[in-house]
Amino acid sequence: MKKVTKAVFPVAGLGSRFLPATKAQPKEMLPVVDKPLIQYAVEEAVSAGITEMIFITGRNKRAIEDHFDKAYELESELEAANKDDLLKLVREVVPSHINCIYIRQQQPLGLGHAVLCARPVVGNNPFAVILADDFMDVRQGQPTVMQQMAEVYEREEKSILAVLHVPRESTKQYGIVASSPYMQNLEFVNTIVEKPKPEDAPSNMAVVGRYILNASIFDHLDGLGKGSGGEIQLTDGIAELMKHEKVLAYRYHGRRYDCGSKLGYLKATVAMGLKHPEVMKEFIDFIAELNVAQR
Repeated sequence: MKKVTKAVFPVAGLGSRFLPATKAQPKEMLPVVDKPLIQYAVEEAVSAGITEMIFITGRNKRAIEDHFDKAYELESELEAANKDDLLKLVREVVPSHINCIYIRQQQPLGLGHAVLCARPVVGNNPFAVILADDFMDVRQGQPTVMQQMAEVYEREEKSILAVLHVPRESTKQYGIVASSPYMQNLEFVNTIVEKPKPEDAPSNMAVVGRYILNASIFDHLDGLGKGSGGEIQLTDGIAELMKHEKVLAYRYHGRRYDCGSKLGYLKATVAMGLKHPEVMKEFIDFIAELNVAQR
């Protein structure tokens, strides 16, 4: 039984949809209540037993490295001020058994290229790909989406894509799959296409930012030509992989917020604010007052 212990986080994107907020900070460092998007993504990986976090970074992404590094000055000041709760929060940003690795993507050549950059570290091991923009929320007590997928992988040992249904008019924003039934919440992928026009889409089942991939994907990404948008697409690599082995589509339990868009980011912030123990009660009251005031 193979276990997934490595996760790749492609974080080299420009975050242009959030300018000017992302002019000097990575979009992955935008906070949802009190934690940046990338920390939620790493916590999800940790929940699935993953111990090696591989960040594919670019220029102006130093803040991500600093966030997961030890902050000696900050910790000293908090300790001197007897702010033990805050000190504990800072020290637990990344657990001590987690290893963080940073690889620079020299050119913005697409998600497929970003994943390929991780090959020297991943080796022949299965690995997760987690896009921090795709914020995944589950009910309290439920396993995270990556936990769910890791359990499926350990049983099936096949590459897995997280999927959900999207409106037909939105297919041009996603990789789209057509599939055939296998078992509950799990299907065989028959076709995968990157950002098809609604009239050309094989279905309205979209791939969202959670993958578990066998290392054989690297052979199919290496030497792959530019696809949609002039980039090396992970979708195209998966299409080539499917010629040699089965790939699964997994209908996960949970709710996804597209934090690559302003509206999705706002929705995630509200959803998490309504669950945050520190502000939940007052925030619920505020939302109720807001609804009354707008009637």
